[in-house]
Amino acid sequence: MRWRTAGLLFAVFVIVTLPYLITRGGSQQSLNAGELVTRSAEIQALVYRIADQTHDSESAVQHLLANDPYSHAEVTAQNAGKTVPALLDELHRLSADNPAQQHLVDQLNAKENGRLALLQQALQRYQQNDRAGADQALSDAGALFQIDDIAEKIVDNAEQQLQLRRESAKQRSVDNRLVLALTAAMQLLMLMIVVVVSERQIGRRLRAEIRERQAVQRSQMILQAVREPIALLDNSLRTLQVNAAFSELYGVSEDSRAEYLDEVGQGAWADEVLQQRLRDVLLRDRELWDFELIQRTIDGVERHVVINARCLQQQDSEKPALLLTVSDVTARALVEQQVKELNHQLESKVAQISDVNRELEAFSYSVSHDLRAPLRHITAFTQKLELHQGIGVDETTRHYLGVIRDAAQRMAQLIEDLLVFSRLGRGALRLQAVDMQSLVEETRTLAESEVPDRCIEWQIEPLPVVVGDENMLRTVWQNLIGNAVKYTGQCKVARIEISVWRNDAGDYEFTVADNGAGFDMRYVDKLFGVFQRLHKASEFPGNGIGLANVQRIVTRHGGKAWAEGEPGHGARFHFTLSGVEAPTPDGWLSS
Repeated sequence: MRWRTAGLLFAVFVIVTLPYLITRGGSQQSLNAGELVTRSAEIQALVYRIADQTHDSESAVQHLLANDPYSHAEVTAQNAGKTVPALLDELHRLSADNPAQQHLVDQLNAKENGRLALLQQALQRYQQNDRAGADQALSDAGALFQIDDIAEKIVDNAEQQLQLRRESAKQRSVDNRLVLALTAAMQLLMLMIVVVVSERQIGRRLRAEIRERQAVQRSQMILQAVREPIALLDNSLRTLQVNAAFSELYGVSEDSRAEYLDEVGQGAWADEVLQQRLRDVLLRDRELWDFELIQRTIDGVERHVVINARCLQQQDSEKPALLLTVSDVTARALVEQQVKELNHQLESKVAQISDVNRELEAFSYSVSHDLRAPLRHITAFTQKLELHQGIGVDETTRHYLGVIRDAAQRMAQLIEDLLVFSRLGRGALRLQAVDMQSLVEETRTLAESEVPDRCIEWQIEPLPVVVGDENMLRTVWQNLIGNAVKYTGQCKVARIEISVWRNDAGDYEFTVADNGAGFDMRYVDKLFGVFQRLHKASEFPGNGIGLANVQRIVTRHGGKAWAEGEPGHGARFHFTLSGVEAPTPDGWLSS
């Protein structure tokens, strides 16, 4: 802005000063040219006067010698000697700027002096009645000191100088007009530049003012559209401006001015601690953060609010202003209260669960010790009864004793399976790097050793290393691979495929597929239940708890298990595990 102002001032200075200087210079040149022209004319006039004065004096003397005097003849004869020297001096002064002309003037001066001297001598001799001497002196003056040629040369030279000076004056006049025209053009150009620059500045100023007004309007629109109550207060905690949300919540007019804050909202802001904190913000230029307060607003509802305030410097005043914002956190407070109540309820539930766990532990202990002992007694006394009967026992008795023994053993196995299932749900996970490839190979070897006479074709893809409990994951593979081997027992050639792929969530999805008996998908929901079986025990042995153990282990590892099948066309069992990779040698985990 300073540079533009300086440029405009300089342009105005040039516009005003330059024409003056040019006009002044042109006027001075015109005056000088006029003076030179006048001087040339004066030289011509002086030459003519000198010649006329000289000739008049000679003519007066001639009239005297011819006895034809006229009045004042002697005075006229003497005038040349009195006036011509002064005229010669003036002529010499006027021709000082022209050396050639001054040389002619000097010649004229010398001849005039000689001629005037002889003319004076002739006048004296006349007065002495020496007419012959006077006539001779007058003749010698005209013969010896010719002035007409020199006067003519001086006049011609003056005429030439006059012509040259007139031409020079005319040229200077043309030049002056040209310069004035250029000056006027420059003035016009500068004025146009000044007008254009001024118009641009005015346009920019107007556009800036328009943008500023638009920005203020947008700010006002945003301020009024914000649903968070906002108020601007002066240094006496009186309202300067409030938005629509503040107005609605506290019953204040949006045009409210100079209303004290503690009088707003029927005393909602009358809290002394809050008032003091707000004054501290103004006095010490601090900020107030997250001041929580319970207010009863104009609608009669008690609200939990969080108040923030900061000091602002007003552009049109040296006094600071206070920007106050209010956040209604009533819903959050209610949620926090509900969370506290839920936490209290959860603590009660946890205590109840702890009691249930203790009861389960006691039940497990009872099953492990109190139920196993009678089963052992039944089995032992059955064997003793069979020995006591000896070889004389009939087939019916032998059959009944066998049923009792088998039932006791099955009951013992069921109890053992229940205990395992219970421990799988309560024991802590021992997470470590688990090589799934090794577990599968180990389980396959074990399964093949139990059916050495079977033909089984295996197709096992490369399996990753995952993070999990190795013993539990071993149980998963033993149950899934064991089931695949068991339910392909009626196939001439069993085909078991084990594969893995990574799903969109980045988790590993393992699949165990076989070409065995399969199952009906209508009963898939029962497949992972405890003691749930979809085939008769006479067809395929088992107690129906293996898949329940698989689902519990996979669920505890954060995955899920499901199955697909078709009777007579095999089954496909799937489960997922987290795709977090095993720890590196440096102990870091990557995904």
